[in-house]
Amino acid sequence: MSDYRFVKLERRDGILQMTLQTDGGPFQWNLDAQVELATAFADVGADRDNRIIILTGTGNEFTGPRLDPDAQFFHGAQISPAGVHHVFRNARRLVNSLLDIEVPMIAAVNGPAKRHADLALMCDIVIAADDATFEDTAHFHNGGIAPGDGINVVYTMLMGLNRARYLMLTGQVLSAREAKDIGMVAELMPREKLVPRAWELASQLARRPEMLLRYTRAVLTHPLRKALDEGLQYFLAMETLSTLNKRDA
Repeated sequence: MSDYRFVKLERRDGILQMTLQTDGGPFQWNLDAQVELATAFADVGADRDNRIIILTGTGNEFTGPRLDPDAQFFHGAQISPAGVHHVFRNARRLVNSLLDIEVPMIAAVNGPAKRHADLALMCDIVIAADDATFEDTAHFHNGGIAPGDGINVVYTMLMGLNRARYLMLTGQVLSAREAKDIGMVAELMPREKLVPRAWELASQLARRPEMLLRYTRAVLTHPLRKALDEGLQYFLAMETLSTLNKRDA
């Protein structure tokens, strides 16, 4: 398995744990991480020794930081047609490479998912620490751009159209309990029990035949994949235009 800057890999008995991290601490979203995660998911999906994937974070946060309204959304990237194209090309790669993983994925959300909660919510089983939170404040609310990189599809499918629109337009932060009550999360527990529970679930699944695991993953992700295939290019175009408009405003 390759070494990565933003993800630590650990595999036992066909179960691969992917732990998001930045310099040994909680994962901090940036464009380098976006590129590397797209590559890491593709590599993981191509490795036939992986039977189950666990995705979790480091410390008391799943992903961060929450975007400051005064910060630049692209963290220093060139805000030009070519620069924005590069960012959104990698956004598409990230979504597709995660969904291209052909074995079941378990997300263990160890704390607030302040950026790209969709990484966890696209997994087949989502369990969370009882102090986890879910949001999309980095687009419309703080970033000042349209939410079009796929998180709009994920939230809409899981929450329903009106609740998802409310969350994305108002900057609502969902508590772990609220997320469980609407079906986004299957189980809540103290943080120290979370990863052991993920391994327990993974061990149960890993006993099933390999092709059953792969075919079931394909069936269960098909609705999400179809929705993203139909709309992602258009949604990313709207996000691109809103980004360029923000630059020129």
